[in-house]
Amino acid sequence: MVEDGAEELEDLVHFSVSELPSRGYGVMEEIRRQGKLCDVTLKIGDHKFSAHRIVLAASIPYFHAMFTNDMMECKQDEIVMQGMDPSALEALINFAYNGHLAIDQQNVQSLLMGASFLQLQSIKDACCTFLQERLHPKNCLGVRQFLSDRVQQEDLVRCCHKCRDLVDEAKDYHLMPERRPHLPAFRTRPRCCTSIAGLIYAVGGLNSAGDSLNVVEVFDPLANRWEKCHPMTTARSRVGVAVVNGLLYAIGGYDGQLRLSTVEVYNPETDTWARAASMNSKRSAMGTVVLDGQIYVCGGYDGNSSLNSVETYSPETDKWTVVTPMSSSRSAAGVTVFEGRIYVSGGHDGLQIFNSVEHYNHHTATWHPVAGMLNKRCRHGAASLGSKMFVCGGYDGSGFLSSAEVYSAAADQWCLLVPMLTRRSRVSLVASCGRLYAVGGYDGQSNLSSVEMFDPETGCWAFTAPMACHEGGVGVGCIPVLAV
Repeated sequence: MVEDGAEELEDLVHFSVSELPSRGYGVMEEIRRQGKLCDVTLKIGDHKFSAHRIVLAASIPYFHAMFTNDMMECKQDEIVMQGMDPSALEALINFAYNGHLAIDQQNVQSLLMGASFLQLQSIKDACCTFLQERLHPKNCLGVRQFLSDRVQQEDLVRCCHKCRDLVDEAKDYHLMPERRPHLPAFRTRPRCCTSIAGLIYAVGGLNSAGDSLNVVEVFDPLANRWEKCHPMTTARSRVGVAVVNGLLYAIGGYDGQLRLSTVEVYNPETDTWARAASMNSKRSAMGTVVLDGQIYVCGGYDGNSSLNSVETYSPETDKWTVVTPMSSSRSAAGVTVFEGRIYVSGGHDGLQIFNSVEHYNHHTATWHPVAGMLNKRCRHGAASLGSKMFVCGGYDGSGFLSSAEVYSAAADQWCLLVPMLTRRSRVSLVASCGRLYAVGGYDGQSNLSSVEMFDPETGCWAFTAPMACHEGGVGVGCIPVLAV
């Protein structure tokens, strides 16, 4: 009862915490990372991902229908998924918890297929926008083929008149063979494969006298031809190279006098270089990779000692951040991304050369050992292709190597591969068009401009066109180009 003259208060008060939903999802994501309260496992091939049914149902329409309509899967602890790339499924599960997704040229196709399968329209739209903004007559036929085969979004190609014209020209070529002699020959060069090809960039390195270079050249695997690009502003050997969003980053290295922390970034569309933020540490001979749109540099040499430190760079913020160091100091190690983890193999600490291997889980910021290589090696090449990880060449303390090894994560085992045709230390290994390319190196007597290609279907190495401007010790990066 309210006395006369007193202000009457409402009996109902609305209280809310607007950030509670997002905070709650963040807590659930952390609980999932700890492996707690998970009630379903999604299995695709050899990969398994634990999650919470309620989160999947709330965020992904496919699982909402599965778990709320008394389907057989709603009672299963383990659900087998098919028709998706494991890394795409993992990324989309993470998206269900945190609403964040990193789209780049390496994963856009698998994400688009996965989003289409899981009925995530917003992600489909984001992937289509990503492709649309990067449409060019050089890749539109590949985009059209992919969209027609997989997700039926050909309007994406029609939005670009140059691409539409090229598609029409291609139709004329195939439907009216009598006109082929009159069509431009440069449009009809043979293609080596049906997967995504990539242009391979050789950056910096050494000349025949052993001097550091600022030279850059690009190799087209389809044409088997090298062409010169605009040089860097700084000479860099033992340089780290990374590709993010179609841009190529040249990181650190050695200019002939000093180890460098500086970074510059190349735009292939304008053939120009620009400066980016410098690393926290000077380093050369480090491993450089890209994972979830972030650049990671691992180990290296600062001019005094080998390093175990690791830094990551965000292109969005132009900032470097120090993360968990490796268990060992490693210079001249082989580093690659394989099955969503960063693998670091071999290298040396100034006293000994390693065969040991460790991988980094960026979700938990922890390093874990795996099976060691069959041979100790530093200054070797490392790359992943399909479901395997490869290393080749290097130096074992007594000789320069032509040997190669392949790693299976399922078996946690290394096996010998057919050796390269040439001994190569300081070699760079990169995957493109379903093949591996071993670029440059040092054979114990001279720096190498030669390049070898490994075809996993035939199990053989073969020489391709040599570099035109380099004599080995280059950093390499592959910028994907969609091709038919």
